[in-house]
Amino acid sequence: MLRLARRNKASMVYASTSEAYGDPQVHPQPENYWGNVNTWGPRACYDEGKRLGEVYCYEYFDKFQVKVKVARIFNTYSAELRNDDGRVISNFVNQAIQNQDITVYGDGSQTRSFCYVDDLLGGLIRMMESDAATGEIINLGNPQEYRVLEVAELTKRLAQSHSRITFHPLPENDPRIRRPVIDKAKALLGWEPVVTLEEGLLRTIEIYRSRFNKYGGGA
Repeated sequence: MLRLARRNKASMVYASTSEAYGDPQVHPQPENYWGNVNTWGPRACYDEGKRLGEVYCYEYFDKFQVKVKVARIFNTYSAELRNDDGRVISNFVNQAIQNQDITVYGDGSQTRSFCYVDDLLGGLIRMMESDAATGEIINLGNPQEYRVLEVAELTKRLAQSHSRITFHPLPENDPRIRRPVIDKAKALLGWEPVVTLEEGLLRTIEIYRSRFNKYGGGA
C-alpha cells in the first residue's frame, strides 16, 4: 500500500493501535510515549505487527515524502459488531440480553476507554482530509476512562438484565490501564468524540436484542 501511495502520490492513513503502548507505565498515553511492550508473549504478534507497520510508514514518509498518517486507535465498538466478536462490549451485551453470566477477567479494576464507531470514523475521515496530519501519529479514542467492572455493571443495568457478574483469570500481558491523550487530534483535526458510553451501549443493546430475537444469536 505504501508503494502504491508513493507511485500515485496519494495520501494514506494507517490504522495502528493503542496496543503499541503495551502495558503502559505512563498514563494517560500521549503519542510521544514509546510504550512498555513484551515481544515474547501471546499478544506480541498483534502489537509488534502494528508497530512494524508504523516503522514502514515512517520510512516512506522520511525517504520518499509519502503523505502517510498514523492513527493509533483505542478501544472501539458499535451496534453492528457480530454478537460473537469476542470484544469486551460485545461479550457483555450479548451475555446481558440473554441473562447469562457476564464474564469479567481479573477483578475488573483494569481500565479502558471506549469510542463509538461513528466518532472513530469521523476522526479517520478528518485525518485523511488533513494536510496537517501528514507525517504524524495521532491517537483516536475516547478519553473517558472506565473500570471494566463499571462497564459490566452499566451494561447489566441498561439491558435490565438478571445476569450475574463472574470473575475469571486475567489473560497474560493484559494491559492494566488504557486511555488516550487526544490533544493532538483536537489541535490538528478539530476532532473529539461526542457519543457517551451510555448512549453507545443503549444503541448496541437495542440492535443486539433485535438481532437475537430474529436469529437466536450468533448472526
